[in-house]
Amino acid sequence: MNAPFTPPAPVTLSLPVDGMTCASCVVRVERALTAVPGVTSATVNLATERAEVLSAAPIDRAALVAAVDRVGYTVPSQTVDIAIEGMTCASCVARVERALTAVPGVVSANVNLATERATVTGTADAALLQNAVETVGYGARLVQASAAGDAEGAARKQAEEALLRRDLLIAATLSLPVLALEMGSHLFAPIHHLIMTTIGMQTSWVLQFVLTSLVLLGPGRRFYLKGYPALWRLAPDMNSLVAVGTTAAFAYSVVATFLPGLLPPGTVNVYFEAAAVIVTLILLGRFLEARAKGRTSQAISRLVGLQPRMARVHRGDTVVEVPIAEVRTGDLLDLRPGERVPVDGEVTAGDSWIDESMITGEPAPVAKAAGAAVTGGTVNQTGALTFRATAVGEATMLAQIIRMVEAAQGGKLPIQGLVDRITLWFVPVVMGLAALTFAVWLIFGPDPALTFGLVNAVAVLIIACPCAMGLATPTSIMVGTGRGAELGVLFRKGEALQALQSVRVVALDKTGTLTAGKPALTDLILAPGYDRAGVLALVASVEARSEHPIARAIVAAAAAEELTLPVVTDFASETGFGVTAMAGGVPVQIGADRYMARMGLDVAPFSEEAACLGAEGKSPLYAAIDGRLAAMLAVADPVKPTTPAAIRALHDLGLKVAMITGDNARTAQAIARQLGIDEIVAEVLPGGKVEAIQRLRRDHGPLAFVGDGINDAPALAEADVGLAIGTGTDIAIEAADVVLMSGRLTGVPDAIALSRATMGNIRQNLFWAFVYNAALIPVAAGTLYPAFGILLSPVFAAGAMALSSVFVLGNALCLRRFQPTQTNGETA
Repeated sequence: MNAPFTPPAPVTLSLPVDGMTCASCVVRVERALTAVPGVTSATVNLATERAEVLSAAPIDRAALVAAVDRVGYTVPSQTVDIAIEGMTCASCVARVERALTAVPGVVSANVNLATERATVTGTADAALLQNAVETVGYGARLVQASAAGDAEGAARKQAEEALLRRDLLIAATLSLPVLALEMGSHLFAPIHHLIMTTIGMQTSWVLQFVLTSLVLLGPGRRFYLKGYPALWRLAPDMNSLVAVGTTAAFAYSVVATFLPGLLPPGTVNVYFEAAAVIVTLILLGRFLEARAKGRTSQAISRLVGLQPRMARVHRGDTVVEVPIAEVRTGDLLDLRPGERVPVDGEVTAGDSWIDESMITGEPAPVAKAAGAAVTGGTVNQTGALTFRATAVGEATMLAQIIRMVEAAQGGKLPIQGLVDRITLWFVPVVMGLAALTFAVWLIFGPDPALTFGLVNAVAVLIIACPCAMGLATPTSIMVGTGRGAELGVLFRKGEALQALQSVRVVALDKTGTLTAGKPALTDLILAPGYDRAGVLALVASVEARSEHPIARAIVAAAAAEELTLPVVTDFASETGFGVTAMAGGVPVQIGADRYMARMGLDVAPFSEEAACLGAEGKSPLYAAIDGRLAAMLAVADPVKPTTPAAIRALHDLGLKVAMITGDNARTAQAIARQLGIDEIVAEVLPGGKVEAIQRLRRDHGPLAFVGDGINDAPALAEADVGLAIGTGTDIAIEAADVVLMSGRLTGVPDAIALSRATMGNIRQNLFWAFVYNAALIPVAAGTLYPAFGILLSPVFAAGAMALSSVFVLGNALCLRRFQPTQTNGETA
């Protein structure tokens, strides 16, 4: 019988893209990448300046780079470090270098025999470089590729910001005299008189020409180098608008200055100050944008910065300090007080407390001793530890968190699709409106009609930049998901941000989600004459012989109180009744009420307490010592300390809360009453959870499901949004859209509130971007002039355009101040 066909797993490639300035750039890059044979989909993010390309099979990275180049943008070179194993001489070095240089997209490859490292620069895919080395017979391992990439990206953004700052200062220095000469002459009679009696108007115009030429050919050159080629490709963008607008103002002014006879009488005016100041103001907007973009990605930078560069590793009988990249799984590492944990591991010796707040969002340090797990990036507090590395490099929890946040920040929400469709046609429409404005003023406008037409057409071109539209969604996603990571709420998919704000009901698994997930001794009620320690020690010593979960809970309670257990003999179990044994020479019986009745013991003294326990869904047990009823015990899976606050917070958000559990109905109802849960679905199998979710969705609307176990994976996948408790199983986490790293249930209302805040922020940004353009394009075109005599100067248009992008970015950054719905309280 043939094996069933398994489709190949999709391949994802990530490319940095330089040169994008607005939403129309994003759409063009996406279309170019999607047109490459084999590409299934492409998502481009303006804020992160990255493209995520999905294909059904491996695809040539060089083809993607060429596609980006063809539409006028660039994929910058990146540096990849590769650890090479097996080199012994200079010929090995030459062989590896030749293999690496032959990979398409490699600009340079430098191999060092002493360090056994290769440093490769270019646009080639890191996996192809690794494969090329292995093909010629050597071992290859990528060294912290993501961290290197982050460092390169940060350096590139810093260089861009420095260049913009320099160009802005040059443009401002050259533009101020132009503005003073022209606008000062118009606004202040003494300045006009001074110019006319000293250098004269013609000389003033020539001086303005020289200064403006320096502005346009120097700092403003970028707009023309990108804007006009885009226009020739019939794909105009924001640079095209600036290039055409400033060129029109500059060219008209040049004619007025040097060939005034070509212009109709009364139209000889210059607009050098408009061209120069427009470039300066737009550079100011770009500079502020670059600074704000850097702040939007600070969450990733902080996460990357959590990992130390060096680690102290046991090598034989000594401890040596080695780079983090050289730590291997299974290595023993030493950790001193105050240091960050370098990699994930398991403590083998020592006691300490570790601050895990940057991973889980929990403020309280966590005790660590032999057998405890430690996470890379967390901070050791007081003690010294020795631990064995269990995960290194890209396998650590910190690396996985960074990948999750990067994936969420690079995602595109459904709402962005509408923006992309609009902005694709926005620039051509604006250019058409500018031409129409010029024609209407030229034909119907008052004298000087040509001047009015030029000024208003330029104002339309400059004010209608789609930068704000392109930044409105991705910047909010970046800041929102980054803030979530700081709070221990990881959005594995950006789409979950949009979906989570719409949920109307939250369904919760019980065991491990609402409750701690393991039975514990919750009640020990003593008969007169008995003390807790003595009874618990005798009962635990007998139960230590049993493997039942209830027995283990009682033994764990005794261990927690550091009780010494007496020797047990003659242990026997009576199915359906209980257990009996001699403990420390004293007969002890533990079991249900019917066991006590068979022994002739009356449990009536505990009847009131037993009724209360039953109402809480707990089943009481009784202990008899030396033939006398000594105590009543109850073992249950206790509710997490933060669960009641989480349920209240969900209700405060206007949500219905349901519990879906495989546990018995009586226990489920008791917990639901205790917590105020609205709806209960009990005694269901894993498949039944999926059916319960479908029914709840039909009854109440979009649904989020919260779970932690393997049996929750189908329900997490079925829900509109699945939230996995981060302390749960890997399978549950993989099936979820959102991961709550701390295990606190209060992370659920935090995630929903953050989703609502982020989507509200996006709607504010889009409203500003669209309404701003819709309102000001008619003003720029001069529609207010007939009634009010108001015209919008191109200089003010440039300022308003720059302000729109800065407003959107500043509004997105407000999400950094988002506070969770509940204080952290106790850890669960």
